[in-house]
Amino acid sequence: MSANARISALTPPDVLARKGGEPLVCLTAYTTPLARIVDRHCDIVLVGDSVGMVLHGLRSTVGVSLDMMIMHGQAVRRGVERALLVVDMPFGSYEESPEQAFRNASRIMAETGCGAVKLEGGETMEKTIRFLTRRGIPVMAHIGLTPQAVNTFGGYKVQGRGDDAFHILRDAETVAEAGAFSVVLEKVTATLADRITTSIPIPTIGIGASRTCDGQILVVDDMLGMFDTFRPKFVKRFAELGEASDAAIAAYAREVRSREFPSDVHIFTDGNKGKTE
Repeated sequence: MSANARISALTPPDVLARKGGEPLVCLTAYTTPLARIVDRHCDIVLVGDSVGMVLHGLRSTVGVSLDMMIMHGQAVRRGVERALLVVDMPFGSYEESPEQAFRNASRIMAETGCGAVKLEGGETMEKTIRFLTRRGIPVMAHIGLTPQAVNTFGGYKVQGRGDDAFHILRDAETVAEAGAFSVVLEKVTATLADRITTSIPIPTIGIGASRTCDGQILVVDDMLGMFDTFRPKFVKRFAELGEASDAAIAAYAREVRSREFPSDVHIFTDGNKGKTE
């Protein structure tokens, strides 16, 4: 069976059934080697459009293309065996109409073998979510701070304070009613995230939200200390691989310049082939 034909061991109905149960562990991944590691520990692996910022150096996710998402989705699919693989729909690939969304979502699923797609927006996406889910495309929703709309928000600001809380609560209720199997709550107040989590029947997945959400997600490059352009308050660095990589590359450069590397153990002789060659 080809890699594209595999079905994730964990399915959207499995995720939905985790509502109120053991917290869902979610991380992003963009490459096959890292996907293999993430898959060992996570329930959901998201190929996020954050790939544009952390791997391609874009200033926001707005410039991410459908082809980029499919390429990285294919790479991650090769490394995922047990988790549910979800792929982000990039900016401009679904907002125009439900038909446009279906055309692009079906292409993502067909070409990556993912188990679901994620799209941003609440009430404005009600018809689209309903259209997709009724046609066999599972949808993870994303409300609160939606990075694709960062220009409208005027920056990466906390959402859900004051009168804005009512609208985000309504967004959550709407995407659940429309058929989404889960919803990401990004950078909303803990009070609002708690209220949403207890009031809707689908799992909430927090990123800068509340510890009582049904699951948590982070960008893997953030939590590993590999992305230093900015550091959101909600990110905990579980490692500092960026600093470790810098130190390792500096050591390599020193040894090359001093001719310490390669040493005798790293080069080949004219004698008989050794066991480690």
